[in-house]
Amino acid sequence: MKRFSKKFYCDDLNLFKQKLLEWSSISSTSVFLNSNNYGNNNFECICAVDVKSCIPFTIKDSASKLDDYIENINDWVFGYINYDLKNEIEDLNSSGKNNFHLPNLFFFQPKKIWVIQNNSIEALYLNDDCIEDDWNDINSFKLNSNPKNHLVPKLNESLNRQEYLEKISTIKKHINRGDIYELNYCFEWFSNNAQVDSLRVYKKLNEISQSPMSVFFKNNNLHLMCSSPERYLRKENNKLISQPIKGTSKRGFDVESDLNLKRNLKSNPKERSENIMIVDLVRNDMSKFSKPGSVKVKELCKVYPFKQVHQMISTIESELEDNLKVSKIINGTFPMGSMTGAPKVEAMKIIDKLEISKRGLYSGAVGFIDPNKNFDFNVVIRSLIYDEKSKYLSFHVGSAITSKSNPEEEYNECLLKGKAMILSLN
Repeated sequence: MKRFSKKFYCDDLNLFKQKLLEWSSISSTSVFLNSNNYGNNNFECICAVDVKSCIPFTIKDSASKLDDYIENINDWVFGYINYDLKNEIEDLNSSGKNNFHLPNLFFFQPKKIWVIQNNSIEALYLNDDCIEDDWNDINSFKLNSNPKNHLVPKLNESLNRQEYLEKISTIKKHINRGDIYELNYCFEWFSNNAQVDSLRVYKKLNEISQSPMSVFFKNNNLHLMCSSPERYLRKENNKLISQPIKGTSKRGFDVESDLNLKRNLKSNPKERSENIMIVDLVRNDMSKFSKPGSVKVKELCKVYPFKQVHQMISTIESELEDNLKVSKIINGTFPMGSMTGAPKVEAMKIIDKLEISKRGLYSGAVGFIDPNKNFDFNVVIRSLIYDEKSKYLSFHVGSAITSKSNPEEEYNECLLKGKAMILSLN
C-alpha cells in the first residue's frame, strides 16, 4: 500500500520527540518506539497512531494469520506478541492466574507514522490531507508536567521472600536431576485498584532507566510502559540479529567502583555460563530456518552500561533464505531463550507449573514489521502493564537460575530490576 511521505526538519529533535509522545498518547491506539539515542537501531524513534485495520482477537493459528495479514495489506504494522503464543508453538498450557485476557498476538496498520532518524523527521500517512496540520499541532503541543488522576498504587508481591526461596529450591532440584540446565523464574508485583497516569509513569520510567528498546504502547484500555534493554529479533533484508541478555549488576557510585562492577560482571563464571547457555539455545533456534553454516556469534558476553545497571549481552546473526515467512521465524525462536531457560520446552513446562500468574505481555515482544517484511522486536522486560478499565496494574521481575545460583542473591537481583518500576509509580 502506498503511503504519502513528507520530510521535516527542526532545531530541537529531542523537544519534538517529547511533544510527539504526548500528542500521540491522546489517541486510543498508539505505539511509541524509543531508542533513547543509543544508536543501536536504524531509527531514533518511530511513532504509529490510529488504526486503519488490525488482526482480530486470536488464540489459534496466530502466526499464520499474521503472515496472511501482512501479505494482504502490504504495509507497515505495529503490535505485540504475547508470551502465551508459546502454547500454539508447543504443547504447553500455564495454569497461572490470567489478569489481562489478551490475544496471543495483536498487530494493527496505523493511519499515521512518524519516523525520526539521521536528524530528520518523516511523516508516512495513508492520507496526505492532514500531514501539515498534524505537524503544526505537534509543534504547538503544550507539554504537560502535571499527572492526570494519578494515585501512588499499593503494590503487592505474588510471592514473599520465603515462598520465592522455596520455588528456587524446587527449580534447583530439577537442575540437579538433569531435567534442565537453566530456568528463568519470574514473579509478579501487582495492584488491584490502581489509578495511574500511564504516560507520566512511562516518562518517569524512561528518565530513571533509559534503554534502547523502550516502548509506550496503548490499545484502548491496555497500556504498556516499557524500558527494555533487550532485543528479541531484528531482520534487515536477509540478515537476522538476536541479542539475548543474561547477567546483571548494579552501577557504581563513582568511576572506579563502576569500572570494578563492570569487570566483575564480565569475569563472573556464573553469569558467563548463564549467557553462553542461552547463546547456544538461540543459535540452535536460528539454525532451524537459516542458511546452513550462516549462524554466527558476533559478540559473546559483552558488558554494556545502562543508566541503572550493567548488562551482559551477546549478539547472534544469521542469513535467511529469500521469501521466508515471518511465522517461520517467530515459531522457530519464540519466546526468547533468555526468558525461558534451557532446554527451552522443558524449562517452559516447569515455569508453567511454578509461576503463580500468567506472564501475558511480559516476556513477549513489541515492535513493527515494514512493507518489505523487515522487522524489529524488543523483549518485554522492565515493564509495567495497566488495564485502565479493570484498574489492574502489574509488573514482573525474574532472573536465571542455574546450579550455581544463590537463592538470596537471585531474590536481591529481582528487587534491583524492580526498583525502576516502583520509583516510576511514586
